[in-house]
Amino acid sequence: MATNKNALIRYKVLDACFRNTGRKFFFQDLMDEMEKVLNEIDPGSSGISRRQLFDDIAFMESGEGWSIDLARHRDVKKVYYRYADPDFSINNMPLSEIEIQQLKTALEILTQFKGMPQFDWIHEMVPKLQQGLSSPESNASAIIEFDSNQYLRGIEFLGQIYISIFYKKVLSIGYQPFGTSQPFEIVIHPYYLKQYNNRWFLFGYNPDKSKYDWNLALDRISSIRELNTRYQPNLSIDWQEYFEDMIGVTKSTEARVEKVVLHFKGGTGFYIETKPLHGSQKSRWLDEDTLEVSMEVVINYELERLILSYSDTVTVLEPSSLSDLIRKRLENSLGTYL
Repeated sequence: MATNKNALIRYKVLDACFRNTGRKFFFQDLMDEMEKVLNEIDPGSSGISRRQLFDDIAFMESGEGWSIDLARHRDVKKVYYRYADPDFSINNMPLSEIEIQQLKTALEILTQFKGMPQFDWIHEMVPKLQQGLSSPESNASAIIEFDSNQYLRGIEFLGQIYISIFYKKVLSIGYQPFGTSQPFEIVIHPYYLKQYNNRWFLFGYNPDKSKYDWNLALDRISSIRELNTRYQPNLSIDWQEYFEDMIGVTKSTEARVEKVVLHFKGGTGFYIETKPLHGSQKSRWLDEDTLEVSMEVVINYELERLILSYSDTVTVLEPSSLSDLIRKRLENSLGTYL
């Protein structure tokens, strides 16, 4: 197996070529496609040698790799490469033994940081990795399950967008909001990826709107194309600070932080006390059945939906504008049952 930093990228490129039934990839075509991708990622790349490409293909066919079933079709005097099963992809295969060992090594390093405040995320990451690295031969039953949606649309673009942010690449995105019949093109300079409620969102600069915090949901993306356009860097937004005073991902231009006061009844109060809605939350029991919660947040769509999810166990005290809004929502909802 090749040990240089681009090995996995090369395997992904070959995988895409081998499962493309609309084109014949001869050896030189594989070389050209590989060098194109490597140069996009690193303009200073020296490309790939013929020997390296042969080694990469051999590794993918080996038991150490993915044991791919690669057909070699003769076309006149040349041979083109294609998976015997057009539905096959290494993306759908379990981790190889070498990948498992590499991740186990990384896991050992990560566990050394547990307990340090700036690495709190490791408490969740470590069990996820340990679950994924369980040996297939052990036949052990799963002992932990994480909240995820394997059918979420657009998740396949996550890696590509991450790379584009890292290497500062401008993107043309095919985007189809809810309620529209066809996607349209949006140019965006990508800055930040944010997950909320099991959905991913991309934030970046939209030159058509001259807006630096434009928000696109990944599940509404239909295509992504990289543009050879000068990248506009983010010069003003600290994303950690940007999300600090809000729940969710929606923040209007005129948004301002307001004090929100809520009363939760019964068992819901105990739930909210142990799982705060926001980092600014302050709680106190008014009596044995009523928990008062106050927090400093931007009032947005996600906050509204979160409050509505508690239906008759929550009352909005402040601000009055939010109280009126929630009451109207509930009245309209009641009307659908009459």
